[in-house]
Amino acid sequence: MNSLVLLIICVAILVLGYIFYGGWLCKQWGVGEGNNETPAHTMEDGVDYVPAKAPVLMGHHFSSIAGAGPITGPIGAAMFGWLPVTLWILIGGIFFGGVHDFGALFASVRNKGMSIGEIISANMSKRAKRLFIIFSYLTLILVVAAFASIVASTFGATFDESGAVDMVKSETPASVAMISLLFIVIAIVFGFCVYRRNMPMGIASVVGVLAIIGIMAVGMNFHPIYLSTKTWMWIVGLYIAIASVTPVWILLQPRDYLSSFLLYAMLAVAIFAVVVGHPTFDASFPAFGGFTVDNGNGTQYLFPVLFTTVACGAISGFHSLVSSGTTSKQLDKEKDAKPIAYGGMLLECVLAVLTLCAIGYAYKWNAANPDNALVGATAIFGGGIAHMVDDVIPGSYAILNSLLVLTYSAFCLTSLDTATRLARFMFQEFWLEPGQTTKDVKEGWKKVMVNPYFATILTVVLGILLGMTGYAKIWGLFGAANQLLAGIGLLAVATWLGNAGKNNKMFLIPMAFMIVVTISSLALTVKNQIGIISAGGADWGPYAQTILGILLIVLAVVLVIEGVQTLKNQKAKKAA
Repeated sequence: MNSLVLLIICVAILVLGYIFYGGWLCKQWGVGEGNNETPAHTMEDGVDYVPAKAPVLMGHHFSSIAGAGPITGPIGAAMFGWLPVTLWILIGGIFFGGVHDFGALFASVRNKGMSIGEIISANMSKRAKRLFIIFSYLTLILVVAAFASIVASTFGATFDESGAVDMVKSETPASVAMISLLFIVIAIVFGFCVYRRNMPMGIASVVGVLAIIGIMAVGMNFHPIYLSTKTWMWIVGLYIAIASVTPVWILLQPRDYLSSFLLYAMLAVAIFAVVVGHPTFDASFPAFGGFTVDNGNGTQYLFPVLFTTVACGAISGFHSLVSSGTTSKQLDKEKDAKPIAYGGMLLECVLAVLTLCAIGYAYKWNAANPDNALVGATAIFGGGIAHMVDDVIPGSYAILNSLLVLTYSAFCLTSLDTATRLARFMFQEFWLEPGQTTKDVKEGWKKVMVNPYFATILTVVLGILLGMTGYAKIWGLFGAANQLLAGIGLLAVATWLGNAGKNNKMFLIPMAFMIVVTISSLALTVKNQIGIISAGGADWGPYAQTILGILLIVLAVVLVIEGVQTLKNQKAKKAA
């Protein structure tokens, strides 16, 4: 298969899905009907509820949901062949992920910006809400652990046997780390100029893009910071702790908006690379790799591994938390929900397809250059795309690779502090009674539990400690938990739509499929971890994953039983 042909076909299908299926969803749910003000206006508080223009919010939403998923996922699932991955990206994105993200955002907007947990409480039960919050919080801990590990490994220097820094291998990580730190600074300045000095968005955007170009030039030529991955883990932890409690206009909105320009640049470079390089997938990347594959870490089964590995590129439970946690509180107009949520999901599908094209090139490169093989998600995506262009424009590799790796790490950082902020919301919400806010808790131990700083520090410490084991070791558990969260999110929105008297049938098949897939995957993960423990010599990581896996399965089963009963009651009531 020629990668350019594959890209054109996939983009065409996704555009048709957005126009026709996305439009049909709007009609079924009544999106944009009437003069409904969004929570960003009715509940504006200057901290979490802040109206954002559609391009700004699109930047936040997409940067938050993308993370490492649409790149890491297809690379992890490539062992099954490009065809199964492509089909799951297209079918999953249009009929699963897009519906999931769009539905979660719309449900939250129509419910005062409430989280999925509050929607479950209102439409199922208070007990179901508490179970969901526990489940979501544990999943967010895994998000923080996995993405912090990815960012730290992207920034971390390489050391030789004597403990000295390998300057050649560490140059790109040091450069990306330096640019990322400077990027945070310009984001804060951008937010101050736009929100406190009322600088016109057009002028601020031009200045922001020029600043990004400037810091890239600085970072590529001046990068004196060479730290270990472990040290970067704690630095990242400190950053997300601070970022998650600051008002959204200071860092979250401006940084995510500026990150969107990195995204557009990355997409443009990747598309250009496929157009000029258009590599053909050869035997190293077959159409179908088999239903069972031995990847060196044991036997992997297409079902359920494919559907939990390719998460963000098809459907991801984390998206529902972003849609209902931060995006719904910043949505300026209800009609913006479709392009931001449904469109954002399909744009992520495009990125996942571009990753497949990079994989096809990287595999051929590795066969021809075994001494300089592209290993790891960052190298395969960034190196694959950059080499494609470098074959046509010699000398462009270093600049393009730095841009692509920077964008990859920027996505992860965005998802990280969004996940930490959401985990803080979840932890605080668990201790509140229906209709109660954190300001209503005046004394006692609950006052400590709803304190934003306590909730944030607890989340960061747990996430960083788990992330120290390395994202590769926890990705399987993270993927299964994340996808199970998607199934529960679909269930939650379906119950709300049912109670609201709207069509919810488009949720039922995706919901059932995701729940079956993910519980199966969690069971396999727990089984594998128990096997590691039984073999002896295991550190605390497998024990933690086993306990988490079993707890997630139990919570999910109870939630599903209660949700299905709610849907049955709605059907019986409608029939009567």
